Amino acid sequence: MSMLNDRLNALEDYPFTRLRTLLTDIPAPEGRAAIDFSIGDPKHAPPALLTEAMAAAADSWNRYPPIAGTYDWRQAVSDWLVWRFGEGGRLIDPDVALLPASGTREALFMLASACVGSMPGGNEPAVLLPNPFYGVYVGAAQMTSAEPVFLTANRQTGFLPDLDALPASLLDRTALFYLCSPANPQGAAADVAYLQKALSLARRHGFVLAVDECYSEIYHRAPPTGVLEVAARFDGARLDNLIVFNSLSKRSSAAGLRSGFVAGDPTVIAAFRRLRGYASAGMPMPIQAASAALWRDEAHVTENRELYRAKIDTAERIMGDSLGFYRPDAGFFLWLEVGDGERAAERLWREQAIRVLPGAYIGRPAPEDGNNPGQPFMRLALVHDIAVVADALTRLMGTFSAMAGD
Repeated sequence: MSMLNDRLNALEDYPFTRLRTLLTDIPAPEGRAAIDFSIGDPKHAPPALLTEAMAAAADSWNRYPPIAGTYDWRQAVSDWLVWRFGEGGRLIDPDVALLPASGTREALFMLASACVGSMPGGNEPAVLLPNPFYGVYVGAAQMTSAEPVFLTANRQTGFLPDLDALPASLLDRTALFYLCSPANPQGAAADVAYLQKALSLARRHGFVLAVDECYSEIYHRAPPTGVLEVAARFDGARLDNLIVFNSLSKRSSAAGLRSGFVAGDPTVIAAFRRLRGYASAGMPMPIQAASAALWRDEAHVTENRELYRAKIDTAERIMGDSLGFYRPDAGFFLWLEVGDGERAAERLWREQAIRVLPGAYIGRPAPEDGNNPGQPFMRLALVHDIAVVADALTRLMGTFSAMAGD
């Protein structure tokens, strides 16, 4: 046991492990089918073209896949980037500024190893991340011996980190800034001015801005601004200091495919490619073929988006403005204010067999006041069909009405 990495030991249990521990000794009510809203595991059926394209490429299972991706995969993603982000997409040269990722979780984690190194003057490198956060960000920071700096993202900040509150002394030792837009869990999408400011800070202080856009295609009104769009019309239309991630997991209901991409600054991509040459087996070629087919098709994405939009509509009808409900810009999460997310999760499981994620499990105490910005909240992933969502939310509202009367 003494050989275990101290940095690994310092990692907290993953949020879903903590949730299992919380609910282990709490019996669910008899006669209630369990409904799991805790994890964003898409339930919509992926399009048939996924299996068709993979089957058509079955003769390539015996080949080692290229780390840089096949020509067909690179072209499909490049074409999608241009279709979605216009001139921003044209900044991405598919031969030097684009890589496949076996799910963006892996790539987000590995990026820190490519970006975090020693700092001038012996300063401790910092990795900035929103608070609440996707767990991979903090794990990546801690495993590189960087200081994870948690930037509060609450109602007062528009559910995005306050860039104006970052001191120059912190930015000067920052190696990497993970920014999730649209945000998980709050669904807030950064606008042009915000993304321009973040990119300006990255270039002024010499850190990598890593923008996680994995929820960009599950929007409920207008398409969220992509950071590549901003890069195309700001500061010389260049990719310096910028990396962007996206995935088929949510867009195409293909989480099990483990397929995404990393795009941006060719210097960072080259370093990342070297790292992946040692640490990654590459995306299997039949999966690349299926991925290319999905990136080339928008009909299934439109259908998928409409299903999620209908569920957000249903939630709005049932909840009104209760529990601080608001329509997210994008994504399929509800971020509900319940006073104490952990206690709410216990009661919903005990009384309704509804599993939700306490917000505190994806947050940390804020350095400015010691309060965990996720603590008053719980996160619900609206991944089930609309009838299940409507029934569960109706039951949930009944529970909270009873709690208010306790």
